[in-house]
Formats: sequence, C-alpha cells, structure tokens
Amino acid sequence: MTKFEIQTPHFEKEQKAKGGINLSALAVRERSVTLFFILAVITAGAVAYFNLGRAEDPIFTVKVFTVTAAWPGATAQEMQDLVAEPLEKRMQELTYYDHVDTFTRPGLAFLTVTLKDYTPPEAVQEQFYQGRKKIQDEAPKLPEGVLPPILNDEYTDVIFAVYSLEARGLPLRLLTREAETLREDLLHVPGVKKVNIFGERPERIFVQFSYERIATLGVSARAIFEALVRQNVVTPAGSIDTQNQQVFIRLDGPFDDLQKIRDTTITAGGRTLKLSEVADVERDYEDPATFLVRHNGSRQ
Repeated sequence: MTKFEIQTPHFEKEQKAKGGINLSALAVRERSVTLFFILAVITAGAVAYFNLGRAEDPIFTVKVFTVTAAWPGATAQEMQDLVAEPLEKRMQELTYYDHVDTFTRPGLAFLTVTLKDYTPPEAVQEQFYQGRKKIQDEAPKLPEGVLPPILNDEYTDVIFAVYSLEARGLPLRLLTREAETLREDLLHVPGVKKVNIFGERPERIFVQFSYERIATLGVSARAIFEALVRQNVVTPAGSIDTQNQQVFIRLDGPFDDLQKIRDTTITAGGRTLKLSEVADVERDYEDPATFLVRHNGSRQ
C-alpha cells in the first residue's frame, strides 16, 4: 500500500513558525549566492594566511626616549630645579608630548619622555630629532659645570647574538682591526641593524719619569707638562697667494709618533734637554681599563 502526504500552505506556515529558517534549504535554493559566499570565504582565508605575521620579533614602534644630564657636585634639589625643570619645559613643546618622568639624585638627572599613544609611527623619528634639537638648544643655558645632556632614543635595541673573537698571541690592537672588518661584513647581512664591539682597550702614550731624577737635573714636572702642551698644538700659519693658486702653510707641531714626543725640548735652569733624557716614553693600552671582556676566563 502506498501513502501520500499532502501539505497545505497553512501547514507550511506552521512549520516555519515552529522551526524557523531552514538554512540548508535556503542554500540549495539560492545556489549562486551560496557559491559566492564560499568563494569569498576561501579568498579571504588565503589572503589572511599569506599576510599573517611570522616575525620572531614583530616590529613595534617605541614612543619613548630618555635624557640624562650630569652636574658633578650638585644636590638632588639643584638637579631638579636648575637642570631637570628647564629640560622638561622644552620637551613639552613637542607636538605629540604626553608626559615626562624625572628621577634626580646628587649630580644626576634622568628624564623619560613619553609620546602620546596615537603618535603615527612615521612621525616618531621626527619627534626624537626635534627633542634632540631642543636639548642642544637648552644646553648652553644650563648652569656652568653641567655636562652636555645625552638623549638616547635607541635604548630598546635588543642584542640577539654575542660572538667572542679570540687570537692568542695577536696584539689587541690588531685583534680590534679584525673585529672592525667583521663588523663591516655583518652590517651587510639582511636584518642586522647595528653591530657593537666591546672590550676594545684604547691605546695611550705614557710619559714616566722619576721625581728624584728630574730633581737632580733641575727640571720640574710642570716644565715637562708645559713643554708637551706647547708643542702638541694645531696653529694656523697663514697662506701664500700665488698667481695660479693659494698655498697654505702648516706648522709641524702636533705629535704623530713616539720619537717626536721623545725629542720634545725642555728648558729649565738655563739648560735645554730632550724629554727622552728625563723620562721614558712608551705606547701601551689604557690602564686601568675602562671595560674588560673575558671568555672562559681569558681576555682573548
């Protein structure tokens, strides 16, 4: 026996009222619309996938910079009233200035300047530049004895790799030259922004003399210092105008080698001596060293 079910329009309305909209039926009935939405979802998903950020360290614009000022001998209150406050007022002139946090201690003032959150990333570097200009303009107006303020807008740099360069038996100055060569090569590597060399000890020229010896010769330490300062100067000597060109005259004064320092003449008590006769002049590294680097307990 075969059964037939006949639904009336009134019955269909009751079914819709009870069950709501049938999305499956709607999708089948409106095939073109359904196909369009499927293609739109697939396209949007593909675009989102290929534009998905995959950087290990995503780019983040830091809208903060610091200003450090030093005034040896000043109290914390003097640093606040005479140094920090004038600098704060100049920072308030920035277009996207938000606030500044100031920390003072005897002889030191540390300012942290924060820009507004809505500062456009492309305008941040310009704000840093304007801040540096305002600091430089204000520096001559600070009290005498205040060291030039230092603005740092790169304190958020992250060091991701540290390499130790070692060469036993090689003089440190030559090792430093090799490090500088490697630095130039590393700067050409994509993604490398900055390469810093640590542990370099600057070379110095030491003049060592014995007070007993110079006293026997009748030479004072002040006479030695004045002779060195007087000789090691850059002095303009003028020029000679010829028919075709202008020839500049240069005095051979500044020291450029050890022998020239040793040959410096010293006059004292009616006697003229060479510096090498009263002192030992040698080239060596800065002592004591300002910064030392060790790897496995060794300096190099």
